[in-house]
Amino acid sequence: MPVDTELGAAAPMVVIRGLHKAYGAHAVLRGIDLEIAAGEVVCIIGQSGSGKSTLLRCLNGLETAETGHIAVDGVALKTGDDEALRRLRRHVGMIFQGFHLFPHLSVGRNVMLAPTLVRQTARGEAEAAARALLARVGLADRFDAWPDQLSGGQQQRVAIARALAMQPAVLLCDEITSALDPELVGEVLRTVEDLARDGMTLLLVTHEMAFARRVSSRVVFMHAGRAHEVGPPAQIFGAPRTPELRQFLSTLDPG
Repeated sequence: MPVDTELGAAAPMVVIRGLHKAYGAHAVLRGIDLEIAAGEVVCIIGQSGSGKSTLLRCLNGLETAETGHIAVDGVALKTGDDEALRRLRRHVGMIFQGFHLFPHLSVGRNVMLAPTLVRQTARGEAEAAARALLARVGLADRFDAWPDQLSGGQQQRVAIARALAMQPAVLLCDEITSALDPELVGEVLRTVEDLARDGMTLLLVTHEMAFARRVSSRVVFMHAGRAHEVGPPAQIFGAPRTPELRQFLSTLDPG
């Protein structure tokens, strides 16, 4: 994957240029170009199979693109360079549909694990940071609880705290409410809204359209592996320019 080594101090937080990804003969991403400024909240919408999750997985190196350029916070991803991948991942946090908490570790230890292992953070410092992060996601009293003692919404908020513990420049969220019961979705979305208000750079794949309309700086509509329409939520939801986006929106529940 060709990359630039220097992006300059004024570069966007995330730069994606000419990104192509295929599985065998099936092209999933067909030339994605996207730049995201620090503090932006960008929601990615589109039908299943349009390439939304693959785009996020390419951004943190879980998938390898055939061609293109990816850089986050000035750190470029280089194919086959494990050290470059590790450096990139220190700048990118990711939260998945599943919570992936370690069941044999308490909530607090789940949040402390990566900083102590990866960043070599002292235990006392890591514990203080974990307690602060759990308070930030509304779980200050659950440090010593076990994951199976928490609701799905609480577990996902722990997963958010765990991602934030690595102090990422960008947080990627891949349908993080999809595995939750409807009554638990709101508590997780409120946590993400708080992060947005705090200035976190967020890139979210979501099917929660009211949420996307409310919190996004911009919305990306993915169709057939391309960023088919990109614009502010008022334009994307209120004045779609292409028949593909109009068709997609027509299939959604009102509101």
